[in-house]
Amino acid sequence: MQVIGLCRFSYPALGGFQVEHDSLEARIAYLYGEARLEERFHLMETVALPCLRAQTDQDYTLVVVIGDSLPSRHVERLRNLTADIPQIQIRALPSGTHRQVMKQVLNEARTNINAACLQFRHDDDDAVSVDFVERLRQTAADCPGLIARNQTLAIDFCKGFTARFDADGIYATEVHRPYFVAAMGMYVAGGCKQTIMNFAHHKIARFMPSITIPDAPMFVRTLNSYNDSRQKDAKEPELTRLTARQEGEFEARFAIRL
Repeated sequence: MQVIGLCRFSYPALGGFQVEHDSLEARIAYLYGEARLEERFHLMETVALPCLRAQTDQDYTLVVVIGDSLPSRHVERLRNLTADIPQIQIRALPSGTHRQVMKQVLNEARTNINAACLQFRHDDDDAVSVDFVERLRQTAADCPGLIARNQTLAIDFCKGFTARFDADGIYATEVHRPYFVAAMGMYVAGGCKQTIMNFAHHKIARFMPSITIPDAPMFVRTLNSYNDSRQKDAKEPELTRLTARQEGEFEARFAIRL
């Protein structure tokens, strides 16, 4: 079964952000700001990409969507960062309505629209466990009855970490976050054109059956200067510095190195 991931890298969509802007030009100026892009590149290089390289199941595709307005030097940097991950496809697209564009991207990535697939979202500042693709595929295989009777099925690995990366170490706390973006996937039946982008991630269980698996940490959500979801004074959990042993576990589970 084909597994397709979607990552937006500073794509200037119309909608899709909790932080509002007065115009598309203002959004592009914000997204392409030098300080912001430097942090996004750093997090993508050290957090979002290593776990993809280390996946125990390498049979997946990740489409990285960028704006066709992204300056060429940044496009080249992104291509260089991802050159050793053959599963990654970079698509440069004009600005458009957020969900409509992303739904189209996912459906166009399907090698056979009449065959079932699994889909997931991957933010450029988060990590998933190195066995995420393997477990996503295995969980779908464990649910033949639900799959036979439904066009879509959510698969949610709801245990993970919130983390901040400082010069003196990694600060983190374990969290339970049902229907979070990271480490949540969706089964889509053959012939069905719905995608994981048809649904707000935290509302997906209103529209389809869902399997929730809390057995092991499966994601790392980073706290950084430009989290879209943190720009409205959301309260964050208290983080503590990882011990040397825990840093080793972070590396083994998420391929994140201090």
